Amino acid sequence: MQINHRAKKSLGQNFLQDANIARKIVDSLRISSEDSVIEIGPGQGALTKFILEAGPGSLTLIEKDRDLAPALEAEFPEAEVVQQDALKFRWEDLDPAKTWKIVGNLPYNVASKIMWDVAFKCRAMCVFMVQHEVGMRITADPGSKKYGAISVWVQSFCHTDYLFKVPPTVFRPQPKVDSAVIKFISLPENEKPVDIEGLAGLVKYCFQYRRKQLGKILKSFISDQVLEWAEKEGITLADRPEALSPLQFQGLYKCVKNDFPS
Repeated sequence: MQINHRAKKSLGQNFLQDANIARKIVDSLRISSEDSVIEIGPGQGALTKFILEAGPGSLTLIEKDRDLAPALEAEFPEAEVVQQDALKFRWEDLDPAKTWKIVGNLPYNVASKIMWDVAFKCRAMCVFMVQHEVGMRITADPGSKKYGAISVWVQSFCHTDYLFKVPPTVFRPQPKVDSAVIKFISLPENEKPVDIEGLAGLVKYCFQYRRKQLGKILKSFISDQVLEWAEKEGITLADRPEALSPLQFQGLYKCVKNDFPS
């Protein structure tokens, strides 16, 4: 039985009503008894019941809504309910020895920030429903118009995959835009960037001026090392930030980190 709760506009709530799509989302996680699952913003429990049917080792529900949290506890006693804002959840404290799978229909207004945090603070397989435009950006390839700072950031830590599009008609209330279900899986630790804060700063800085050429954006940081790196990578100073892959951004940061403001 689905929880009856009026959506709160202040929390960006749009509750999924379509059981087939809910099952499809959960199936994409390939849950086993070895998995520890976290669901962000379970709402009325559309995904939750299918997650429990899949038989995870454990299920934690993170729900910000003070009215929904106790309802979820009553409806799904097998799950641990944490009444908290997912933006404040300490993802870095998750036990790395466990296999984590994270899922959620994320509110559009906080989805990018949540994914930005989850991508580098824990090792997990994640399946999220987000605004279609955001999903396209996260999974975009270098050189495309959709490719931007969040594409570089998430892909520096995860393999990303666009799974499928979801129309507004399957939600109550209906959002004004399409949604997308995307998946990302953490890269091995030895493939992730080391200086996280420095890389984040460089990526944000470059994409603030995405219409400018790299030569102009980096004019204060040009050195023989940068020029040698660019030649080796087949990059010219006339290229724009979207030309660089996540790995190339990491290489560029190594060249400028001594001069780049921390």
